[in-house]
Amino acid sequence: IHTKPETKRSTRTSRIGSIRIGGEGPIAIQSMVATPTRDVAATARAAQTLADAGADVVRLAVDSETDVAPLAEIRRRTTANLVVDLQENWRLAVHVAPHVDKIRYNPGHLHHHERSRPAEEKVAWLASVAADHDLALRIGLNGGSSPTDLMVDEALRHAEWLDRRGFERYCVSLKDSSPRRVIEANRRFAGRRPDVPLHLGVTEAGLPPGGIAKTRVAFEALLPEGIGDTVRVSLTLPSDRKAEEVAAARDILAAVRSGRFLSTAAGRPGLDIVSCPSCGRVENARFVELAEEVARRTAHAADLDVKIAVMGCRVNGPGETDEADLGLWCGPAKVHLKRGTRLVGVYPYEEVLPRLLDELEDLRRERRG
Repeated sequence: IHTKPETKRSTRTSRIGSIRIGGEGPIAIQSMVATPTRDVAATARAAQTLADAGADVVRLAVDSETDVAPLAEIRRRTTANLVVDLQENWRLAVHVAPHVDKIRYNPGHLHHHERSRPAEEKVAWLASVAADHDLALRIGLNGGSSPTDLMVDEALRHAEWLDRRGFERYCVSLKDSSPRRVIEANRRFAGRRPDVPLHLGVTEAGLPPGGIAKTRVAFEALLPEGIGDTVRVSLTLPSDRKAEEVAAARDILAAVRSGRFLSTAAGRPGLDIVSCPSCGRVENARFVELAEEVARRTAHAADLDVKIAVMGCRVNGPGETDEADLGLWCGPAKVHLKRGTRLVGVYPYEEVLPRLLDELEDLRRERRG
């Protein structure tokens, strides 16, 4: 354990519902429900549970009009500050805006609708919707939809577009499954735009405790430098355990405030299992069990420098598994097994693990000659 000095943050302040982020105020904690948004009772209950556990902001997934319809009732049943994650369907913003406090859009997914329309026009429209409904925005990039080396330039471009519209109530997130790349991207962005609040997180950090350790690496490097205004510890957990994300974030923030830092072996060669945090987009609850089983059944290969990605939906699944040596992305009834960008096959949940282990052993033989 060692200590580091802390640099004061210099970002502008921005309101999200009942809280403010940025400046010298407290660092806000975010989490995300793992229930289908269309399930009003379960989602409202999950959001309130997270808020009661200390989540300052709670995110929901909205992919279609079916997900929009329940938002008014969810809003009525919870006091949580709600953020909607639009991902591919940016046009839904105007429909969700009356019921939430913030909208997150992903620049890497804006092209899915109205492909001929310039991205800057789409961002201007989102800014107009947010201003009309008194909302904040998050420019949210990750390594699955934008290559890591392009994320910072893309974020700077979108920030400039919002600035041109006179819209300053936004923050930026630059996430990756690699703590090292998260550190590099956020340092670079903060160096160019020290005024813009940053939301920190290691995406697809995976199962606890490993996912907490990965996240700690990034937070311990960035927060003492005054980089980071909101945080999330993204863990692969079932819905009834999502509050563990909040507890983990609170523990890391307390350690940083007190100057206690844990030495870690970030970037050390060896088996790296990344898995997305379960959310409302997961189409089969067996995804979490599969991720846990992958971790158990591959423990014997801990010394092998291989990345395995286990993803729960089609949104980030294809991209994140492309970047892994072996990847699983899960559908409603079957799992896509990939080796790099090549599709090995599509298998039922109960059959995919032996296939994955076969590919892992093949990789071991290749690596050892």
